[in-house]
Amino acid sequence: MMDTHCPVAVLISGNGSNLQALIDASSNSNYRIVGVISNKHDAFGLQRAQHADIATHVIDHRLYPDRISFDRDLINKLDELQPRLIVLAGFMRILSSEFVRHFKGHIINIHPSLLPKYPGTNTHQRVLEAGDKEHGVSIHFVTEHLDGGPVIAQAAITIEPDDSADTLQQRVHVEEHRIYPQVVSMFAAGRLEMGEQTALLDDQILPIGGIRL
Repeated sequence: MMDTHCPVAVLISGNGSNLQALIDASSNSNYRIVGVISNKHDAFGLQRAQHADIATHVIDHRLYPDRISFDRDLINKLDELQPRLIVLAGFMRILSSEFVRHFKGHIINIHPSLLPKYPGTNTHQRVLEAGDKEHGVSIHFVTEHLDGGPVIAQAAITIEPDDSADTLQQRVHVEEHRIYPQVVSMFAAGRLEMGEQTALLDDQILPIGGIRL
């Protein structure tokens, strides 16, 4: 019997908590994780994948003279796996334009802020310093602009008076684990695609902040 599940590859660099959420949801979903790739040998997420009998691969960026040579080996490995979707789950590498163009419309990333606010790093501290009333997480298509691709979905939390960067991180993680599998499932169902400047769900252009889940 032919496997009709959407093949997904996940790229990680560390603990892999979002990977675990994707693994847990995949047993009752329309996607199948065909491989997990890390740029670090000691990434704990590799153990999570192995425990779930998912093939793992390490491509150590430190062994390459430049970004593009690393990305080309990464492209070759992904081409072997033939995923329909590439999911970045704490992958701490900026991908080259060549990589992004090769898989255009088939890469998504998760970012701990309500984009377009606070691209980049240290988002939890920045949102506190700005005095914002809410914070959250965004899932977006990956383009050549860092954290600048069309947003697919967001989840928001209210910032409490006693919140710190650490407590915000913990609370945002809960939302990340909840919505990432939902978005992967939308893509697997053929409901989601990237347009020129926007994300489309069921052929409808999504607003700048995507949908709220």
